Amino acid sequence: MASESSFDVVSKVDRQEVDNALNQAVKEIQQRYDFKNVGASIAWSGEKIVMVANSAERVLAILDVFETKLIKRGISLKSLDVGEREPKPSGKEYRLEALIKEGLSSEIAKKIGKLVRDEGPKGVKSTITGDEVRVSAKSRDDLQEVIALLKGADLDAALQFTNYR
Repeated sequence: MASESSFDVVSKVDRQEVDNALNQAVKEIQQRYDFKNVGASIAWSGEKIVMVANSAERVLAILDVFETKLIKRGISLKSLDVGEREPKPSGKEYRLEALIKEGLSSEIAKKIGKLVRDEGPKGVKSTITGDEVRVSAKSRDDLQEVIALLKGADLDAALQFTNYR
């Protein structure tokens, strides 16, 4: 009897890489001419990343710089939750807050399970455990098909495939 092969679908972000991208964005904002004397800044505030400037356009420009640095560091923008992308006025300045999303929400985990069940090969099983989904099958080829299926799916999460056995 053949043993089952499996892999886990997770959504994790390397916090050190996010921190490095943030530090690079801070340096660029301090050096760029268009950010001089506008009170532009980006920094951690607890678990949130706060961007501040004297106009809404400048805050969105700071966000663009930060997103560019994340991409260069290999971090998917799906893991950055900015909300409605509309800077909010706060006194004489505008603020925008962003969160780094980690872990699969139960809604996305259910979507992955449904996608594997409906469109995946026969004999492939998926189980949800906490904030990850384990996919198992007798054939490794079937698992490769499921990985390709999930990579092509439009899910609102940065997926990684780990513990491939």
